[in-house]
Amino acid sequence: MSQPACVRIARLTLTDFRNYASANLATDARLVALTGDNGAGKTNLMEAVSLLTPGRGLRRAAFADIVRKAPADPHAPAPDGWSVSALLDGDNGETRIGTGFSVDAASRRVRIDGAEARSADALSEYLRVLWLVPAMDGLFTGSASDRRRFLDRLVLAVDPGHGRRVADFDKAMRSRNRLLETGGEAGWLDAVEAQIASLGVAMAFARREAVTLLASLIAEHAGDDAFPEAALSLDGPFEVLSAATPAADLEDAYIELLARGRPRDRAAGRTLEGPHRTDLAVTHVAKAMPAGLASTGEQKALLIGLVLAHAELTARVSGLTPILLLDEVAAHLDPARRAALFARLDRLGGQVFMTGTDRALFEALPEDAARFAVSDGSVSPLAG
Repeated sequence: MSQPACVRIARLTLTDFRNYASANLATDARLVALTGDNGAGKTNLMEAVSLLTPGRGLRRAAFADIVRKAPADPHAPAPDGWSVSALLDGDNGETRIGTGFSVDAASRRVRIDGAEARSADALSEYLRVLWLVPAMDGLFTGSASDRRRFLDRLVLAVDPGHGRRVADFDKAMRSRNRLLETGGEAGWLDAVEAQIASLGVAMAFARREAVTLLASLIAEHAGDDAFPEAALSLDGPFEVLSAATPAADLEDAYIELLARGRPRDRAAGRTLEGPHRTDLAVTHVAKAMPAGLASTGEQKALLIGLVLAHAELTARVSGLTPILLLDEVAAHLDPARRAALFARLDRLGGQVFMTGTDRALFEALPEDAARFAVSDGSVSPLAG
């Protein structure tokens, strides 16, 4: 198997982004630590990197809400948008990518080496970004919808077409729900249900393949890692239907299920059957218990191990080492597990951005790691 191409962000530039009027972060390091007080803008930098991929980034914010707030000086012009650009340094040379939002245009734009891209999907050809943020700490005990979003981000990193399938599926599902509500003709329902079945089955297969690959890779590290082994599976009525139906017949079976369910779905005001109800089930293997029943510390360790395995899988499948964003992750680990995390990150070979309020959290980083201080919308390098 050929080695994945190593891609790093050599320079990150922000304009009118959150609390940054402008910022420039330049480094050739693989491991990058950002330290500063709460509210200084560390996570804002991470969010900027996350927007260099398709989607709405790690906060899932509306683009208009990211624009820097107007300055207090009434004579100063108010920002009319935001932009993020990065100089990528990879095995195949340098590439400049960027994205931004204009209040007037009310739309996101993407440029690659100065040329306008048709959509944000083009960014996946140059960069893959994965993240772990504090909002994900309750993943195993939270709602199934949160786990589905997490699952679909897992799939998207190894299958860039998945995001479009999910968006198209959701759009078709909304159309069916409106037709049911308004008493739409059977012919229109037949057509939209055929579209839902085609997209839904493709979506389900992509999820199943990604989970199978990830579970296999996690098993490779069993017993040799500081992070507990997790077993993964997909759970829900659609998964039961899928397991009991030959792949070639699954679309037809789903169409039949949707047609039979029209009266019930009309009464419920939503579609009750399909892959949009699938849940990601995670088990702590060593303790043979659902992840949601493990201790808070064990859940965090399981989640970190899962994200690290996904980073390795992304590199293998996509051929690109992903950028990892780990927000406030070191503070939740004891010194031994923290050192194990840094060693594992070093072996992964990709670039990693980490945040923390205390510089001491990153003392175990290797000498060639880069450290930056973040303070009130500014970022500056620190001595090692």
